[in-house]
Amino acid sequence: MRVSIFGLGYVGAVSAACFAKEGHQVVGVDVDPYKLNLLREGRAPIVEENLEPLLQQAVQSGRLTVTDDAHEAVHQTEISLLCVGTPSKENGDLTTDYLERAAKQIGEALATKDAYHIVVIRSTVLPGTAEEVVLPILEEYSGKQVNQHFGLAVNPEFLREGTAIADFYDPPFTIVGALKPEDAQTVAQLYEDVKAELFLTSIRTAEMIKYACNAFHAVKITFANEIGMLCKAEGIDSQEVMRVFCADTKLNISPKYLIPGFAFGGSCLPKDLRALTYRARFHDLSLPMLEQVMPSNRHQIDQVVKQVIRLRKRRVGLFGLSFKPGTDDLRESPLVELAEQLIGKGYRLLIHDPNVSYAALYGSNKAYIEREIPHIHEILRENPEEVLRHAEVLVIGHVDKALRARLPHLIKPEQVVVDLARAVNPNEIRGDYVGLYW
Repeated sequence: MRVSIFGLGYVGAVSAACFAKEGHQVVGVDVDPYKLNLLREGRAPIVEENLEPLLQQAVQSGRLTVTDDAHEAVHQTEISLLCVGTPSKENGDLTTDYLERAAKQIGEALATKDAYHIVVIRSTVLPGTAEEVVLPILEEYSGKQVNQHFGLAVNPEFLREGTAIADFYDPPFTIVGALKPEDAQTVAQLYEDVKAELFLTSIRTAEMIKYACNAFHAVKITFANEIGMLCKAEGIDSQEVMRVFCADTKLNISPKYLIPGFAFGGSCLPKDLRALTYRARFHDLSLPMLEQVMPSNRHQIDQVVKQVIRLRKRRVGLFGLSFKPGTDDLRESPLVELAEQLIGKGYRLLIHDPNVSYAALYGSNKAYIEREIPHIHEILRENPEEVLRHAEVLVIGHVDKALRARLPHLIKPEQVVVDLARAVNPNEIRGDYVGLYW
């Protein structure tokens, strides 16, 4: 394929070298004459292992040329990749000046180009940047319309400095988000020889995936360091702890618990987090991230309460009371806390949980629920249809399989469903549906 790459910094230079190695014809575009001269000589503008030999091969073979003429580059290629920088502003927002400048140049070139052209954003950009910032500029300066005369896509990179060449050929996955499926397939052809799973998504999803990945990487580093601080104070080898920790690929290093939904609870996680952060304070240590986990968890409950308040209806039915499905454990259940807040704000609440019967409660479980909701026996219903008949708003924490299958047929058009667990299909609901994070 014929590819132009705008911005020959870290991502652009590595991408140019690797695409040329794969046999594509690459035109690099940059405004820096010093950088262009280096590349014409096959020299790397950045320090990156194995990059310079690839650049030398690409230049010598004629598969890589560079220019400061955006018009020439667009007219010579089928796809333009935007790899320009998006540095932070003082307030933390992104600077999109370089991106906007490149989009303007490409738009002006497209104004005099008859053939269809695909513009691909490879820079890291916040959701909405492609469609709300870049697209209007392209249409304004080209005088043409997206999906008719040119395509728009997002293809985030996952290149780590120091291992970028290896990462290009062995990324965690390849992401292409595009307005047209045909454009996504065309962009994906650039990676035919890259052995990684391909995900074709919406543009906004592609933009967000990169941020989710980087945020999680930052969280992992911070988590390991905070555990390391406490281990050091306790005289424990933190690297040995984390080595064994990472050996658990069922729960620790796995997709488990990484599904957006409602708050956590139960007899283990809240108690153990509190104990861990208490021990840190005993050692005069501050663990800022771990100390904020419980307040963040509480915030999830508060958000659902606000959502119910916004609906301006007073009769609420709650499905699920235990901290997770398949158990009767009510200790520190976020659904108990949710129920307590709703009752405290004067809502007329009825609750159904097939695993929770007031008559069967005993021991610490009974003591906990009677302390949190003293009149629990008055609002707990064994028959779910009683809750359905009562409610204007149905809050679904969790339901069993039998009720999950029946719910869509039992919900009335005038009822509002607030789904905390993606327990029902919104397309099957006759009433209004509010998903927690979807």
